Amino acid sequence: MEIHNKTVDNTEKLEDRSYIRYEPSVEKISPDEAENIQAVANMVNSMQQAQWNNHRHAYTGTHARTQGLVKGKLVVLDNLPQHLRQSMFTRAGEYPVVCRYSSEPGDPGLDDRIPQPRGFAMKVFNVHGEMFEGGDEIPTQDIEFNSTPALDLADAKTTKEIIDLRMKHGGDQKELYKHLENRKDTDLQKFRDSVRNTHLEATRQYSQTPYRFGVYIAKYCLVPSSETQRKLYDETVKPQDGPDILRKWLQSFHETHNAEYLLQFQLCENLDDQPVEYAGKVWDPEKYPWQTVAKLVIPKQDSFNYELKAFWEDVMIINPWHGLKSLQPLGSSNRLRRVVYPASSTLRRKMNATKAIHVKSMDEIPGPRLGPMAQAA
Repeated sequence: MEIHNKTVDNTEKLEDRSYIRYEPSVEKISPDEAENIQAVANMVNSMQQAQWNNHRHAYTGTHARTQGLVKGKLVVLDNLPQHLRQSMFTRAGEYPVVCRYSSEPGDPGLDDRIPQPRGFAMKVFNVHGEMFEGGDEIPTQDIEFNSTPALDLADAKTTKEIIDLRMKHGGDQKELYKHLENRKDTDLQKFRDSVRNTHLEATRQYSQTPYRFGVYIAKYCLVPSSETQRKLYDETVKPQDGPDILRKWLQSFHETHNAEYLLQFQLCENLDDQPVEYAGKVWDPEKYPWQTVAKLVIPKQDSFNYELKAFWEDVMIINPWHGLKSLQPLGSSNRLRRVVYPASSTLRRKMNATKAIHVKSMDEIPGPRLGPMAQAA
């Protein structure tokens, strides 16, 4: 699986392409999906209970290890072509955001020297429009990313099968691989163990799954765009770096540099070649170019505030189903999240004796207050 770490020249005229318009019929739900999703929710809760037994603290089923937390702004570009003026990107403007860098597995103590996918998530504030049920009073949009372009847990059935194998054989890679090599998606399932283990500030992040993009269907990605960040792409983790190197690298970077990312969308043009239901297939960027709609700007700051870390992990809710209907998560993996995320959150709050909060404003987010944002370096 090739990971592209290059930006796309947006001077190419793309507005005349035949993009697929969203219709509910693009989703095809299998008869056994609900049963598979419930089984996954039960397995994720079992993994959380196992982590609680080890740490006497409950974490999310995945992305349990926080590497950094930062505040910034999402800037929608001016003069976007009409086909990119969708959902919350219809007009130029700025949104406050709070973001978290993470390691994807469900073990909060995972050594950073072990190559695994990394994650990024952001909560965007002051977002207005038609929200999913229960969200009309919460003007926020939650957006999640992963450092691999395809999702190995590609649909509900695959997720059930793979999590079951990981729970049984996760401590014995040789035995796990025996079972994975009997599958048609062997390469997809083993890819996570061979990802580049590099500086998170230079890591491109992907939605992996498709979403509504206003009247269209799209995937999205986040591309490091400052020269300082791009220079870090070749900096990889070495054995002598220690188990906590990714957090330390982030702290060192954010203390002395601003960061900037491009938020890009890849629109669907061919439902056979760009499947909605199966998230294990990369949408070829050579055929279907990434197009920039906004930039994420993060000023210099301490990227590991303990109060903010505890608030994000134990109190604040992050869920891609919390937000605009015009950015609706699509496909089997996202319908799974709609059930599994609340199940994970409910158990976690119960075991940690905390209460979940739907934050409505950046003013509710703890940690340092940022002054005016400097131009990104």
